[in-house]
Amino acid sequence: MDVLTPQETAKVVAARGTGRKLAVELIGTFFLVFTVGASVYSGSALAPLAIGASLMVMIYAGGHVSGGHYNPAVTMAVLVRGRIGLGGAVGYWIAQLVAGLLAALVVRGIITPASVKTLTLSGHALTAAIVAELLFTFALAYVVLNVATSKDHPDNSFYGLAIGFTVLAGAVAVGGISGGAFNPAVALGGATMDLFAWPTFWLYPVAELVAGAAAGLAFRVLNPNDK
Repeated sequence: MDVLTPQETAKVVAARGTGRKLAVELIGTFFLVFTVGASVYSGSALAPLAIGASLMVMIYAGGHVSGGHYNPAVTMAVLVRGRIGLGGAVGYWIAQLVAGLLAALVVRGIITPASVKTLTLSGHALTAAIVAELLFTFALAYVVLNVATSKDHPDNSFYGLAIGFTVLAGAVAVGGISGGAFNPAVALGGATMDLFAWPTFWLYPVAELVAGAAAGLAFRVLNPNDK
């Protein structure tokens, strides 16, 4: 029987760890996007609360394994902040986007929408949506970095609640303006479920990834000793 060298053993362990992280990111993002679609398709007035709660519990469930990003914009912020490498970030992005697409297809397959109106943006409404997505995606990523990656808050118990409530606040505040995605995986799932119009889909990943990068830079400037 072949015996692995220490270097080979380390590679196997690292690969298994990466696989666990990607699986957790896929599961958490899936349930977040599924909750978005199911609550909107059913016409629930409690959709923002359900979405924020879904994100919160999935962060508590998987945060100790993958960091509980479930959002390419958050991964961008963590990348700029220096807590994940580019290769790891790309893996997270793929898992998150695949999960968002799968969740959207499941929603479309099992739920008959009560009444869904595709959000179509142009002119001032388009500009307003870009600003709304920039602001609250920045807020979300900024909160994640400060409550989940700061050395000043090691092993705290409130990080999931803070992150989930940020999404809840954003959905209530600007959901009527931009749809309140704050997440490219949610935006992809939303477009697949006809919640967002494909011609203006671009604004979501562009605004959200820019906001995530800005949050990462802001954290580094404000916390220069937190490497």
